[in-house]
Amino acid sequence: MLNVLIVDDERLARVELKRLLAKIPQVNVVAEANGAAQALELLEEHDIDLVFLDIQMPEMDGLQLADKIDPSIQFVFCTAFNEHAVDAFSLNAVDYIVKPINPDRLLRTIARVQQSIEEKAEQSNKEIISYLPDNHGLLLKFGDSSKIVRLQDVERFESIGNHVAVYTPAGKSYIHSSLSKVEQRLDPALFFKASRSEIIRVDNIKCIEDGMATGSLLAIMNSGKTIDVSRRQAQQLKKLFNVW
Repeated sequence: MLNVLIVDDERLARVELKRLLAKIPQVNVVAEANGAAQALELLEEHDIDLVFLDIQMPEMDGLQLADKIDPSIQFVFCTAFNEHAVDAFSLNAVDYIVKPINPDRLLRTIARVQQSIEEKAEQSNKEIISYLPDNHGLLLKFGDSSKIVRLQDVERFESIGNHVAVYTPAGKSYIHSSLSKVEQRLDPALFFKASRSEIIRVDNIKCIEDGMATGSLLAIMNSGKTIDVSRRQAQQLKKLFNVW
């Protein structure tokens, strides 16, 4: 079963796509968004496998939004214009559908998405993931000097633009990388992805409190910093501290 999010600023377009997807048994439309901001919130709240994206939307277009989606989530562009196809596939879109949507064309897209997910799963099973050891040294720059900071001393990582901020006892530094690439090298038993923009060290969590939004949590770090834990990740964080 594919959990699907539809993103389109036109309500009738969302209704039509939802109607077509309802006829495909292996698809479950979990939510729909009228723009990028709402879509990013919904991606935090739900386990989404596939996103259908319109391209021409106000404030942030579909191409910009796609660049912010977690690499593990598949996405398909669904638009009335075909001139963006090259840019779409450069972002690793699974498919590019031109409106009005043909039902048979949509079926082929879903089959392609399922095949892509299966291929990624097979590839992941073949790869041996090598996590960085806890005493691994990170060469970080602080002002005009550079220091080696051990991974065990890092409190958290935060995605900021095209960089990742690293918070350490020596202060804040930056590395030129994406948060998803950093996450791939971190042992999930030691570091936890609190949201799409924050990874925190588990043994640096002092306590957990309920967040403002229903189902969300706040992780209070030893430093006193409060980190928002998305609803999607809240249950996973609780499991880390369960003994049964």
